[in-house]
Amino acid sequence: MFQILTRVLPALLLFLAVVRPAAAEQGMAIDPATCLGCHSNKISAAAFAASVHGKNACTSCHVEITDLTKHMKGEVKVGKVHCERCHKKENAEHYNSVHVQHDVKCADCHTDIHTHTYWKKDKRIVVAKCIQCHDKQAVYRTSVHGKSVGAGNQDSAACNDCHNLHDIQPLGDPKSHSNREFHTKVCMKCHSDEKMMQRNGVFNVAVKTYMESYHGKNYRLGFPEKVAGCADCHTAHEVLPAKDPKSSVNQQNLVKTCSVCHKNASSLFTKFYAHGEHTDREKFPILYYTFIAMTGLLVGTFAVFWLHSLLWMFRGFVENREKAAAIMEGHVEHVVPEGHKMYRRFKRRHIFLHLLVIISFLGLSLTGLPLKFSDQVWAKLFMQLYGGSANAGLIHRICAGITFVYFSGAIFLSIHFLFIRKDIRGNFLQRMFGPDSLMPNFRDIKDVTGMVRWFLFRGPKPTFERWTYWEKFDFIAVFWGMFAIGGSGLMLWFPEFFGYFLPGWAFNVATIVHSDEALLATGFIFTVHFFNTHGRPEKFPMDFVIFNGQMSKHEFVEERGDQWKRYEELGITEQFRAKHTSGIAYDFIVKTFGFMAVIIGLTLVVLMLFAFLAGGTH
Repeated sequence: MFQILTRVLPALLLFLAVVRPAAAEQGMAIDPATCLGCHSNKISAAAFAASVHGKNACTSCHVEITDLTKHMKGEVKVGKVHCERCHKKENAEHYNSVHVQHDVKCADCHTDIHTHTYWKKDKRIVVAKCIQCHDKQAVYRTSVHGKSVGAGNQDSAACNDCHNLHDIQPLGDPKSHSNREFHTKVCMKCHSDEKMMQRNGVFNVAVKTYMESYHGKNYRLGFPEKVAGCADCHTAHEVLPAKDPKSSVNQQNLVKTCSVCHKNASSLFTKFYAHGEHTDREKFPILYYTFIAMTGLLVGTFAVFWLHSLLWMFRGFVENREKAAAIMEGHVEHVVPEGHKMYRRFKRRHIFLHLLVIISFLGLSLTGLPLKFSDQVWAKLFMQLYGGSANAGLIHRICAGITFVYFSGAIFLSIHFLFIRKDIRGNFLQRMFGPDSLMPNFRDIKDVTGMVRWFLFRGPKPTFERWTYWEKFDFIAVFWGMFAIGGSGLMLWFPEFFGYFLPGWAFNVATIVHSDEALLATGFIFTVHFFNTHGRPEKFPMDFVIFNGQMSKHEFVEERGDQWKRYEELGITEQFRAKHTSGIAYDFIVKTFGFMAVIIGLTLVVLMLFAFLAGGTH
């Protein structure tokens, strides 16, 4: 039987070869069986029939073969197959890929074109194909991703999840924006999917904690080239669990990993919680209680002083109406003799220091708040205005330097007041708690009580000494602020230096303190301080005494009656008489500057409120 078939089959094939051309000449398509009559030694009919191309004729790809006789005689030159005729989408992606730039064509990957079957999204097929050329990346197979894909887990990341199947873009310059963005963007595609992470038992707050870090905020603002991305710490292809001795994030290898960016990283430095979650009391108790403490301080301070401001606003409004009604009826209770005369409240050095405070504080706020609220559109616009996060950081540090300058000035003036000045009586303790001092004392309790009684229409408004209790609070807050904001800021500015003697988690604590204390400072200054100084009914829209150092006798007596009375008893009132008022040009410039500062501050308050209402990040 076998011998009969071997004799008949060639004769049958020859017969088909003769008959088919005639059919082709009559305009009929060439049957693939005819082609396999000659090419069966290279192409399996069964395999081809089972492939994705099995329902196509051979001439669907080899379109130049229209005359079988000429083809068999070698008169028709068979060209390269143009896959784009059918696979337009894949071709468009491939045409724009790095493979085209290196002359890698469809058939270089799809070598099994006649037996090719649908991959059914089995990532193992992709990996096997890619490492045929990219053998240096074969370490991927030993990574957590590679092992999981090898086990059949289609959730795990394979080559195509990061690099795509056909639209494979070149990474380019390692320091370029697109390259640095790629190091993080592709990781977030999966790790931001909480359901996927949960069903695979993977740490599901990696993206959230990264985005709350300095690195993540810069990435979100659009400057990934300035910070570390996911692959910088975990590597791109050899991602291993931290407990694996070969892992880049294993405790024994962290110094080497961190040193890529932080040249002088120490073993203490590496104790930083890269994904520390401040809401997780079990895993990160230090961060949790730091956050609770700072939140309590923030909420408590605003609750007290915003209530204070609201009560003052209403009581001052009522008082102003009462005064206006009295004037209209001709009932003026008290007229200050020569009330128009100007007296000096501040010296030039005080004005200069206050200008430094305004400039540095506005600069710190304008550059710091966009980083804190990095998920907001306005934050990105601010960073673009500065020319990038690096420029914003430079401005922030310059303003921080100015802050240390005026703080040093305040320390010097305090020492001068306590130990050097000759016009203040008493020893340093008497001076510290005396009427000219900014140190809180028992009188402030009396003033606070009197002010609250006035708010509630239970008594007259207190007459104050040289400094009010809210001014003293502002002054003392500078010292606390320098310790909290300044100290934490220095730690974050020079992490490698502090990493020599502080554990890395101290930087996590510093980040929380710096962020929340800065929020407290900006919110307090732009709401409470602005109201106490400029927004209260008797001063609205602005008090310019800090800019020219002068106030009228009428204001002096009305606002600080006890100070004026003390000066009269000492016979020194005329020592503070202003010899001349500030010039028109000076007043115009400083008032313009003052209004701009207030407008900027109030604008930032609105943006902060919008960020919180929109669910802004910590």
